[in-house]
Amino acid sequence: MEAVAGLLKEFPARELTMEAVAKRAGVGKPTLYKWWPSKAALILAMFQERFNVIIELPETATEEEALRTRVKRLIAECHGLFGKVVADLIAEGQADPLILKELYENHIRPRRASTIAGIERGIASGEFVAGTDAELLLDAIVAPIYLRLLLRHPALTEEYGNELVDRALPSVRRSPRIAQKILSKRRTSF
Repeated sequence: MEAVAGLLKEFPARELTMEAVAKRAGVGKPTLYKWWPSKAALILAMFQERFNVIIELPETATEEEALRTRVKRLIAECHGLFGKVVADLIAEGQADPLILKELYENHIRPRRASTIAGIERGIASGEFVAGTDAELLLDAIVAPIYLRLLLRHPALTEEYGNELVDRALPSVRRSPRIAQKILSKRRTSF
């Protein structure tokens, strides 16, 4: 996996070859094909090994704070190998839908589920208004991040992430007074 990650830092996924990976790893191509039937499978395996982390947050955080932290971390990840590989996989997936399916099922869906669960906790606790569509709220915040990742313009900054959350939350946020009461209850219940 080190060889794959190293090569992906240097080249786009479309230029990666099994031969180059085998050479860098010091193994034969048959060894690679024994475990991974294709270049895409190998890249996805590396991606899963390196980036299969769901962000766990302290339960004392409000769900708004948790959402802001997740957005901040996603943007930070987009500036490294994670962002490059995600963009490459999405591009490669246009010709091979199986790549997109694997990326979604093994990486994006679990992260989405964790974030949506947080938003739903916010709805249940009264931090966010009843009737909030958690998936739509998440899409409204995260989709522009992925758009900027793919287009590589305009800049994908932490400030931009804050702006996305600031613009999306007013329609679902309870008053600050109610949110503070909820946070106080959480802190005293631990």
